[in-house]
Amino acid sequence: SPQITVRAELAADATPLDHVALGGALGILDIPRAAAVAGSRNYSLLGDGALLERSILDLGFSSMVDAGFLPVNVPILVRDSAMEGTGYFPGGEEQAYRVPQDEMSLAGTGEVPLTALYGDEIFREEDMPIRLVTETSCYRREAGAAGRDTRGLYRVHQFRKVEQVVLGPADDEWSAAMLEEIVGNAERIMEALEVPWRVVDVCAGDLGAPPVRKIDIETWMPSRGNYGETHSASAFHEFQARRLRLRYRDSGGKVRFCHTLNGTAVATPRSLLSVMECHQRPDGTIAIPAALRDSFAGRALIEPARAPAPAHS
Repeated sequence: SPQITVRAELAADATPLDHVALGGALGILDIPRAAAVAGSRNYSLLGDGALLERSILDLGFSSMVDAGFLPVNVPILVRDSAMEGTGYFPGGEEQAYRVPQDEMSLAGTGEVPLTALYGDEIFREEDMPIRLVTETSCYRREAGAAGRDTRGLYRVHQFRKVEQVVLGPADDEWSAAMLEEIVGNAERIMEALEVPWRVVDVCAGDLGAPPVRKIDIETWMPSRGNYGETHSASAFHEFQARRLRLRYRDSGGKVRFCHTLNGTAVATPRSLLSVMECHQRPDGTIAIPAALRDSFAGRALIEPARAPAPAHS
């Protein structure tokens, strides 16, 4: 059964505002100006809104480093070979922002450069597993999604994500245990954010070609009246390793392909919108989760801020 942690900030008879109305009233979210600059499905965070997003990402990143993951900065504009090696090409070209003259793309997840980073190398078995974490901007065209989740921050073209990647031995039992560990890492972060979530073991018919098993985390979003996907974790066995030539030499001297896994540690703005809506109070303020308050100089609330007013209507 899904693990759910409930936090009730609203009075029983209160109707929660969605994050767009809430963020606008507090002066921390500006969608119209961002759309004027970059088109629809873009957003700008101001003041405490930008600070809240930054603190959520910092919590996720530091949590992964504390768990023994090696922090890595990676390029997000990658060659087609990296997209092909991780299984996003062929088949996902329509969703990628392409730079055709250079045969490169803006990756939709830090998984792509982080997994491809050690391509065509051979590890020593005693050095495994290799646990890596990165924080990147991510870019997706969301082609074919017209009319779906178009209001607010749920489905946007650019977002930020803390991604965990693990390279390990070709051992099915080890992979299964590591996938549970990856999901557990994400759950601890959601627990610290004090929002309800549930875990979904994705059925085989919805997996697609690359993963052997996929587990999603869905987080409660009051404005949707439902849970929305915020995390995804996958085990690939040798699928990506064969394409990228990620190998290791076992104790008997045999060169074998690695098993690869990855999963979201935390991503914004979806986790951000859940925090905003779940922690709103009847007076229109937002309670800051205790785990994030150091970023706010110990403050417990986000209150209305003075935002730059337009020079003309």
